[in-house]
Amino acid sequence: MAEARIGRRRLVVGAHYGTRDFIVQRMTAVIMAVYTLVLVIYAVFVPSLDFESWRAFFMFKVGTVPLGQMLGSLAFLSLAWHAWVGARDIFMDYAHAAGLRLFLEVVAVLWIVASVVFFGQILWSL
Repeated sequence: MAEARIGRRRLVVGAHYGTRDFIVQRMTAVIMAVYTLVLVIYAVFVPSLDFESWRAFFMFKVGTVPLGQMLGSLAFLSLAWHAWVGARDIFMDYAHAAGLRLFLEVVAVLWIVASVVFFGQILWSL
């Protein structure tokens, strides 16, 4: 039997459902692992980890490009996206009531967005 189509809607089943989420989880995990390795190397080789040394790390510039802030933002956005995909998958697997699942997803989204905004305010105000 051919794939069931109704107008623009399609039947979402098959081997590739969830592939994008799988790839996103792996990409964001690699970004976070590399950034964590950079942080650990920095912490090992810097003699004093005070405010000024961390500020210098995050304010690192190449020419006029704030590379430290951009890479920190990339790592944090990766963390947020990784957390969203993971939390959403857990909610879809274990929260069977639609209302409960919606509530949990809304709370998770609000928490993640608030965290990203708070992070942006801190990092980009240095």
